[in-house]
Amino acid sequence: MAPTITAAMANPQEHPTLTHKLRKPLVEKLRRERINSCIEQLKSLLSPEFLKQQPDSKLDKADILEMTVCFLIQLQQQSQQQRNRLNNLNKMQTSSDENLREADLFPLSSTVQIGITKDNSALWRPW
Repeated sequence: MAPTITAAMANPQEHPTLTHKLRKPLVEKLRRERINSCIEQLKSLLSPEFLKQQPDSKLDKADILEMTVCFLIQLQQQSQQQRNRLNNLNKMQTSSDENLREADLFPLSSTVQIGITKDNSALWRPW
């Protein structure tokens, strides 16, 4: 079979289907190796999570993928909760800053306003 590969590779224009048929298993093997490598990486990255869930069981690829999806969903939810907390804190801070700025700019505005309204009601008007 080796001479066929070298002959097909020497001039791929002559036998395009033969070249394709010979390359397809190799390409598929490389694809499976990439998938398996990534699944192993996921397993090693998430090993503490796996130990919490199923400490003594052997995990197959589907288990690893399912647990990875669950873990990522949890991370996404935690991230959203943290963003919500930050937004709430920012709103509270902004509101507090606005109240402080208003008090700094017009420290006597409420007392002056009260005094003005009292004085206006006490004025004698002939009409």
